[in-house]
Amino acid sequence: MKKLGRIHKLGLAGLSALALATPVALAQTAGGEQGQERGGRAERGEHRGHRGGKRGGRGGHFGALRGIELTDAQKASLKQLRESFGERTKSLREQLHAKRQELRQAESGTTFNEQLAAQKLAEASTLQAKLMAEEFKLRQDSLALLTPEQKAQLEQRKQQREQRREQFKSRKGAQPQTELQ
Repeated sequence: MKKLGRIHKLGLAGLSALALATPVALAQTAGGEQGQERGGRAERGEHRGHRGGKRGGRGGHFGALRGIELTDAQKASLKQLRESFGERTKSLREQLHAKRQELRQAESGTTFNEQLAAQKLAEASTLQAKLMAEEFKLRQDSLALLTPEQKAQLEQRKQQREQRREQFKSRKGAQPQTELQ
């Protein structure tokens, strides 16, 4: 029974690491192809949506800042923040990728090495936490560039999203549940 508990803990740790890493991995892989597909739209600063490209969007806009009028100086500052973030976190992202590969190799063998897997998961989660801290710093630095009016606009948009989310939840909860036969 004790062994089963350790396996559950290892599984939860693995799922947690995967849940934390997935958005970063998706953002990194989706970025390069989107700019090429859209061509002129990216140059004009038009946006298709926050899912359509790398984090930060196009033309200096972050996904959350879409629709907020930014000055050219703000756009340039945001671009510089993103570039420095990329340079600062490059080694972290590479280390995280290597840890995930090591973890996949540890689980692909004929015998499962629980200690090795737990060690790799712990190392990966530490790196992921550092990366998340850098992302938080990037968001805070980006918000610091906004004027009070832009911040108010951002807050208003956030409240509107929350209202839409609540409306969706209430509509979803009101639908009758159908049983499969």
